[in-house]
Amino acid sequence: MRIFAINPGSTSTKIALYDGESCLWNDTQRYDTDVTGLSDQEQFRFDEITKALETRGASPKDFSAVVGRGGLIKPVKGGVYRVNTAMLEDLRGMKYGAHASNLGAPLAHRFAAEAGKIPAFIVDPVVVDELADEARFSGLPEIPRISIFHALNQKAVARRAAAELKKDVTGCNLIVAHMGGGVSVGAHEKGRVIDVNNALDGEGPMSPERSGSLPTGGLVSMCFSGKYAMPEIRKMINGKGGLVAHLGTNDLREVERRIADGDAQASLVFEAMALQIAKEIGRCAAVLKGEVDAVVLTGGLAHSDKLCERVASRVSFIAPVLRYPGEDEMEALARGALRALRGEESPREYE
Repeated sequence: MRIFAINPGSTSTKIALYDGESCLWNDTQRYDTDVTGLSDQEQFRFDEITKALETRGASPKDFSAVVGRGGLIKPVKGGVYRVNTAMLEDLRGMKYGAHASNLGAPLAHRFAAEAGKIPAFIVDPVVVDELADEARFSGLPEIPRISIFHALNQKAVARRAAAELKKDVTGCNLIVAHMGGGVSVGAHEKGRVIDVNNALDGEGPMSPERSGSLPTGGLVSMCFSGKYAMPEIRKMINGKGGLVAHLGTNDLREVERRIADGDAQASLVFEAMALQIAKEIGRCAAVLKGEVDAVVLTGGLAHSDKLCERVASRVSFIAPVLRYPGEDEMEALARGALRALRGEESPREYE
């Protein structure tokens, strides 16, 4: 079963061809997005991917399925979704927001059409919403909590952890901490993410580029101080917060080099970030009533032995700590499509 995976980013498109679980090849195309706007990029990227396939002697007619990264659609349950007309209309019309990932399903659909009668899928988009009803409440009815997180990687490593524990993912409780440019920590109850912080919009721990949760009074005062416009505040929360705000860098390796050179401030900020991640994991333990089979650390920051050791030292009393560094989105996409083709998971319909 040959699966062609497409993952559009803001300045690149990653593509890969899988034969079952094995990756035959992968490629990353990089280009200047100023050349064309998001609404015009579908044809541009389709043409560029077609050239890459021709260079490798690959034809869509050899594919069993095509899978694209899920974009900004309405909130959905986790799983594999068939690309259908309703999904294409919402993504192309940017009904729920504009992001390069919106191109994933349209591109998958077009290459599936080139191949003939093969399916096009998306898998676990960022808008996966499985929150428990009580988890949707903040202290103000005007500001409900919403589910936006690293669903693709969180769901993928949850399955991996369950397999390591010799269980089905629907038969165990896990806390998954995705640690990257943003940090999202999810409480996975029997395969369903019943609570998770919205790392994109300012909830949870600080990270290399994001502020995380802030003291409310101080944030309100800053917003009404007259010193900042709304776009500046938003950038401070997402883009110029966290390590960038405190240390002027979003590179954790640079922070660790500074610590090794005796930088006391870098050491303190590093410890503060580790503490905040551990506290969010502890919060999820309370959500799961202490019934946790494993705590899972993943994402780019999980490559840091020092960070994982600091976090684990505070949370290992909850459950065993498993570590899966990095974020292999292409493999997660391909495995989702493969589960659908093998009948291990029934594809959902977007409505």
